[in-house]
Formats: sequence, structure tokens, C-alpha cells
Amino acid sequence: MVVARHYVVRGRVQGVGFRLFAEHVALREGLAGYVRNRADGSVEAQAEGDAEAVERFEMAIRQGPGGAWVRDVEVTDVVPSLRATGFLVR
Repeated sequence: MVVARHYVVRGRVQGVGFRLFAEHVALREGLAGYVRNRADGSVEAQAEGDAEAVERFEMAIRQGPGGAWVRDVEVTDVVPSLRATGFLVR
């Protein structure tokens, strides 16, 4: 089953390699979507793919890379596009 989720990750998540970490996990899991820094210091991501792979992605970004401190992750289910390909660092 294909699902899509939008994430806003707060804490010490910029300047610690969080976007590259998220990209690596997403590519490993075969997910489509994007990750980008936001002006408020948080990181925004969207991931689409197999439900179990999206769950693993979410578990990984809740931990983050070494040096990160994830305080909060806001998760919103979104409608899968079913056309999304690749994972972009914006």
C-alpha cells in the first residue's frame, strides 16, 4: 500500500547534516519526496512509498543523524501522488 506523509522536524536539525541523512534513508527505502530547511530553523520533508518503508523513514528522522537533537516531529498524512519519483534535497 502506497502512503505519503508530510513532516516538520523541530530541534537542532539544521547545520548537522539532517537533510543528507534524510535523503540517504529515503533512497535506501526507495521513497520519493523531498527534504528542505525552513526559515524558522525546522526541517520539512515529504515521503511517499510503501507504508512500511515510510514508517522506517519516520523512525529514522525522529532520531536524526549524530549531532542532531529532534525535539518534535509534526506528521500529516497526505494524498499520494502515485507519480512521484526520486528524492530531492532542496
